[in-house]
Amino acid sequence: MMQQYQVIKDQYQDAFLFYRLGDFYELFNDDAIKGAQLLELTLTTRNKSAANPIPMCGVPHHAVENYIDILIDKGYKVAICEQMEDPKQAQGMVKRAVTRLVTPGTQMDLSGDQARDNNYLTAVIANKGKEFGFAYVDLSTGELKTSFLKTATTLMNEMINLRTKEVVVDQSVPDDILDQFKQRSILISHQDKVVASAEQSYLTQDLDESLQKESVSILISYLTTTQKRSLAHLQRAVAYEPSYFLKMDHYSKYNLELNTNIRSGKRQGTLVWLLDETKTAMGSRLLKQWLDRPLLDQAAIIERQDKVQELLTHYFERSNLQDELTKVYDLERLAGRVAYGNVNGRDLIQLRTSLEQIPKIKYILESLAAPAFEELQKKLDPIEDIAGLIERAINDEPPMSVTDGNVIKDGYNQQLDEYRDAMKNGKQWIAQMEAKEREVTGINNLKIGFNHVFGYYIEVTKVNLSKLPQDRYERKQTLTNAERFSTPELKEKEALILEAQEKSTALEYDLFTKVREVVKAAIERLQQLAKAVAQLDVLQSFAVVSETYHFVRPKFTSSHELHIIDGRHPVVEKFMGHQTYVPNDVTMDDETTILLITGPNMSGKSTYMRQLALTVVMAQMGCFVPAKEAQMPIFDQIFTRIGAADDLISGQSTFMVEMQEANNALSHASANSLILFDEIGRGTATFDGMALAQAIIEFVHNNIHAKTLFSTHYHELTELSDSLPQLVNVHVGAVEKNGELVFLHKVEPGPADQSYGIHVAKLAGMPDSLLQRANKILTQLENKDVQLPAGKTVAQAIEPKQTENSADQQLALFDTVQLDPKYEQIITQLKQLNLMTMTPMDVMNQLYEWQRKIQSGGGKA
Repeated sequence: MMQQYQVIKDQYQDAFLFYRLGDFYELFNDDAIKGAQLLELTLTTRNKSAANPIPMCGVPHHAVENYIDILIDKGYKVAICEQMEDPKQAQGMVKRAVTRLVTPGTQMDLSGDQARDNNYLTAVIANKGKEFGFAYVDLSTGELKTSFLKTATTLMNEMINLRTKEVVVDQSVPDDILDQFKQRSILISHQDKVVASAEQSYLTQDLDESLQKESVSILISYLTTTQKRSLAHLQRAVAYEPSYFLKMDHYSKYNLELNTNIRSGKRQGTLVWLLDETKTAMGSRLLKQWLDRPLLDQAAIIERQDKVQELLTHYFERSNLQDELTKVYDLERLAGRVAYGNVNGRDLIQLRTSLEQIPKIKYILESLAAPAFEELQKKLDPIEDIAGLIERAINDEPPMSVTDGNVIKDGYNQQLDEYRDAMKNGKQWIAQMEAKEREVTGINNLKIGFNHVFGYYIEVTKVNLSKLPQDRYERKQTLTNAERFSTPELKEKEALILEAQEKSTALEYDLFTKVREVVKAAIERLQQLAKAVAQLDVLQSFAVVSETYHFVRPKFTSSHELHIIDGRHPVVEKFMGHQTYVPNDVTMDDETTILLITGPNMSGKSTYMRQLALTVVMAQMGCFVPAKEAQMPIFDQIFTRIGAADDLISGQSTFMVEMQEANNALSHASANSLILFDEIGRGTATFDGMALAQAIIEFVHNNIHAKTLFSTHYHELTELSDSLPQLVNVHVGAVEKNGELVFLHKVEPGPADQSYGIHVAKLAGMPDSLLQRANKILTQLENKDVQLPAGKTVAQAIEPKQTENSADQQLALFDTVQLDPKYEQIITQLKQLNLMTMTPMDVMNQLYEWQRKIQSGGGKA
């Protein structure tokens, strides 16, 4: 047996091998040691008395899927090795073979929240390491797409946006690309040879580009090799071009919190969380796809808007539609399970229940009498032949197993009914015999039982053995407290019952597989129906959120004018409440390309910028938007640089990430793009930062002409409005009342008068003594145009110098002071500072650093 195990294991060295032994799956050797740790199993050994006992651990066969899921979620592969023949009939070793290789990218049975997400397996091939063929598939739904990508950056962006866990590569992919996959914890699987098959030819028939076709071929070859079963549910590969949709790199999607909350890493608090009022798992998945790829085609966007408008204005029909959609199960994944051959009776009942809702859904759409839904209505095929077959054939409450019987309805097959009648009559005869024997023997607790080893038996307790007439029964088995017997008549009935039961179970499974094959022939129809239902589900979700949160239908213009009246950030508003949130306008005429935003921290500058981006994304998805009125152009790309974060994966600093994101925008943006830059230049020295910020603004203004929101604390930049005609200053208002800062959260024309940095520090809870000191320094800096003399610190320049004789005596500001040479470095740094561009917190940090150096030096400056 261990020789057989090792031969199989050698073929799957990168996977855990679950080796079937009776009712358990066993792991041996290194698999057992590592598996016991990961799965929290008891590690034991085989051949304990041997010099080198074999480590082993195991899991029950009925619970194996739970353990497989744990390993897959941790990024491992699992090979399932089954017994290929009945051990009772096998001669010698039971034949075994791997029937399935489960990997992170091929996991089929997703439940809970995972069922609402796609699980994409990707494939990449390279042309001289510079251009890439790219393909991805969701094995559970059959979705298959491919693209030709011209840069490594675009490739990584697609990989991250799809949130893929596994990528299939061949020898053409260079090591630096593989290293990037590893840094992102993407499992790399190798498939260097294309396995020719009819499925591969069918799935690639619509592809013309060679790299696209090769990437799909590698992907299908990997699936054929690892899954070892039908892939009939895979849909023909569809080629796509990322530039056909509103482009956003993964940094922008992360900054805008479309799918993931930056603080918690979870779904709550994101745009998809707000928009998802879908009633089906396939609708939820489609919503995420629309969110990842908003449209550029105005006609297609308006087509979606028309449908949302109809559902929005027909409340009762929409409510009825939601009730019916709630009863529709995941048609896409049910079709996948049918093709895969692991569908059971309960899955078919779910399919029947789903199909029964389609005529009701179709009737609701017909009652709208809306031209916008005519095309969608035609796609709502109730597939009545399949629903009728399942209704006739499958029990309403079938067991999980399809091999133990009781799956097929009475009356569906005459032969099966005869077997069942024989079993029923035989069991009635057994009950009658038990009553008769109790009466004849006078033993009231005599019983006739059954087990799989000894068959039917008559059991008599030992205290009653003396009551049995001699030679009435044949002894069959002795127990501690009883004896078991049989009779020729009982043996005869047992043979009839067991034969009927065995034949009944075999026939029932055969009937079930035939039903499954008929359903399998309708997979393409099921998939088309699933797409239509999913689309309808997303549209009704848009209508629900638009009504709930008072969204309006945006209008699109061919010019570059942008007018958002009373725009809101939909997610922030949901948390704050509609009455509390302060809406803001975003107005940029055809001649305005840049809004330069100033104002204090915490006042809402970043929220103002994000809400515009989310409004654009929602509008180009076909959803209504959070505003009182909205008119905008169609944007081709969105670029963001919001917030400060290191890229820990690639080991890059905050400022480096900031510069890379800014460069990405400057390199690829067009006049039809939207750029959001928040506090560019703050990660370096003051002069450097301000110089970079001004240069970036001028470059966008003079060369790109994209609609740009640029927030800054460099107040000197507000003077650019004098030299850059397409730049307009706005600020987020704040007022000071009784020494307290009050944020108005209202965007107003013109630059801000100050940054209120010390007030924000007070809100953060900093010590009063520190705040008083900062205020004193700030006041004196604002009142003096100070040019610091050599040897003077900021504090010495603005503070009166105390002497032992007079606390009130003040020395001249520019007294000559003898300088210790060791402080020349501090003076050099001081000369380079532009205090008027620094925030109070920057000043305090610099003062603290100089003080620390002076105290450690032991001298006086």
